Amino acid sequence: MLLDNKNFHKSVLFDEVITNLEVCDNKVYVDGTFGAGGYSRAILSKADCTLYAFDRDLTVEKFANNLRDEFSDRFNFIHDKFSNMKNSLENIGVKEVDGIVLDLGVSSMQLDEDDRGFSFNSKARLDMRMDNSIGISAFDVVNHKSEKELSDIIRNFGEDRKHRQIAKNIIKHREKAEINTAIELANIIREVYGKYNPKKIDPATKTFQAIRIFINDELGELKKALNDALDLLKKGGKLLVVSFHSLEDSYVKKFFRDNSGYNDRNISRYVPQDLQQSNDHKLSVLNAKAIKPSQQEIDNNIRARSSRLRTAIKR
Repeated sequence: MLLDNKNFHKSVLFDEVITNLEVCDNKVYVDGTFGAGGYSRAILSKADCTLYAFDRDLTVEKFANNLRDEFSDRFNFIHDKFSNMKNSLENIGVKEVDGIVLDLGVSSMQLDEDDRGFSFNSKARLDMRMDNSIGISAFDVVNHKSEKELSDIIRNFGEDRKHRQIAKNIIKHREKAEINTAIELANIIREVYGKYNPKKIDPATKTFQAIRIFINDELGELKKALNDALDLLKKGGKLLVVSFHSLEDSYVKKFFRDNSGYNDRNISRYVPQDLQQSNDHKLSVLNAKAIKPSQQEIDNNIRARSSRLRTAIKR
């Protein structure tokens, strides 16, 4: 069966992203997290522009090939982390762009492919790597980290209040046998919480999130990507970031505020003008609050419920 970008996966906050990006002819854009190419295809369809898409997951190349066939040399796919976008673009002569979109979530494609180990119900070997050709896997973390290390990971990257109990239960189970699959791990976590409502957020969510963030260094990647984006954007260029949990959203919010002068808003008007302008603020935040998905979108795609969009423009 042909895997078609148009039908396989629709990115969250899709209309809001495309509307806020304001795509124009003859501009250059970056989709830092290509996935199944939802944003990329919409951007290229909206105007006669050029787009560079990044993804460290080799399995998405089948979707990139579809867009190459449709948009020819206006579409360029680069197999790399979005934190390397500045170097990768400079290496091919691209020094500035007009807009950058970063979608920080795990794609539906990755969640639905059983062998990736992102889904709670996966019976394949635990993995969770965005690029499953390098680095340690979730299997390595779950079966080889100490109880304290597991507890710290779950607390720091998942913010789960039962991090100690979860770590202890993981150790108890792995002493009997290796924990091989996502569904095994999910059930071990659920034991700590006892009964839960399947219509609500699964108790395993925060621990899975924590392990995924840890093994993929997602916060480190985000920090570098935001700084590179700031350097790459032309004056008037837009930066749009879609996040899915509080750690990411808090960092994006802080980055936008630190670089927009928000923290200087209480400076007295009696402070000399030259001192007020001593900080070189590079961004203007376009929306005071994060844009959230509509109830209709959440009803159609439950994975959109925690998504948040923040937008800024380069001064």
